[in-house]
Amino acid sequence: MLVSIKRKADLYSLSYLQKMAWRQMLFNSRAILGPYLATGSARFSTKSNPYLVKVGIPEFLNGIGNGVESHVAKLEAEIGDFQKLLVTRTLKLKKLGVPCKHRKLILKYTHKYRLGLWRPLAQAIKS
Repeated sequence: MLVSIKRKADLYSLSYLQKMAWRQMLFNSRAILGPYLATGSARFSTKSNPYLVKVGIPEFLNGIGNGVESHVAKLEAEIGDFQKLLVTRTLKLKKLGVPCKHRKLILKYTHKYRLGLWRPLAQAIKS
């Protein structure tokens, strides 16, 4: 009698472990494939802004805000090109006299811009 109860318990625990293994496989595959299951494309929205602005140094710095736009003339005179601004390092900005907080903001947003995670918004036209 004791042997049969133990055998039943072993069978029950084995099936329970198998169920748990299946559950883990299903949930893990949903976590990995979840966004692509329904439509074959990403679930999140990849809509871009309805308007794009040609990005130059002034538009970029105005988009950052927080007082960084006060350095537009200095950066345009010394760096000149927006693509050069995107690869400018902190020492170059320091030599130009840009304060630490503004350097951090400029470098943070240039990195985001290069990755495609951020773009300056177009200014609304006042009529």
